[in-house]
Amino acid sequence: MERPSPEKSAAAPPAASGKGAYYKDDGPGANPPPNLGAIPDAVPKPEPLHRFANRPYQVFGRDYAPVAGAAPFKQIGIGSWYGRRFHGAPTSSGEPYDMYAMTAAHPTLPIPSYVRVTNIANGRSVVVRINDRGPFHSDRIIDLSYTAAWKLGYVEVGSARVEVESLLPGKTAPVQEAKTETNGVFLQLGVFSAREAAENFRVRVYRELAWLSETIQVIAGGALFRLHLGPYRSQDEARTIADRIQSEFNLRPLLVVR
Repeated sequence: MERPSPEKSAAAPPAASGKGAYYKDDGPGANPPPNLGAIPDAVPKPEPLHRFANRPYQVFGRDYAPVAGAAPFKQIGIGSWYGRRFHGAPTSSGEPYDMYAMTAAHPTLPIPSYVRVTNIANGRSVVVRINDRGPFHSDRIIDLSYTAAWKLGYVEVGSARVEVESLLPGKTAPVQEAKTETNGVFLQLGVFSAREAAENFRVRVYRELAWLSETIQVIAGGALFRLHLGPYRSQDEARTIADRIQSEFNLRPLLVVR
């Protein structure tokens, strides 16, 4: 399929250019899904780069040179969103824009690729698939689908300060370091000499013990990386979870109070 011109892509900006210009005359459409929160995040997977959507291009007299391939990337700036005005229109990838899918438009990241977007104000994060070009306003770095922006909590205000970080297929998502001042009762699941080993085991635990509701933190200390699950309200509650883990995973966690 021939690549749509960036000027005509779903992410091309409207004539108005003020902050939040999209949302003022846009919205979720007449029949949005009943539970937007249940729509799953995008899942990074290996995909071939689009034949046309990653070529250098020009919009409004400005030249853009898309990234040639998957690579570490982090950016902080203003994120906006686009909704029913572009719903069903072709994106730069040739796919129809679906405002209820977990997708986004970025001026230069590879199409397709995957990023984690975090609303800096409230800490909420989503994972989206880049399949479009835009936004083409100098004060914005990414356009999210309606659902993605709704999950991040900025649909009503139109935009928010966000962090965009690339996610490479086959790699684990970035792990937030636990703050040392966090107190409570935890279960130590293991101690590792390499962060990669700790993160790989963390993913395995989440995969095999899908019922776990607490966070597994990677605690860096000296040359070691510890996996702490919790916090729990009491040592008795933690021991109950430890017994279940031992019976299902053949691992006896160590109770830690910090």
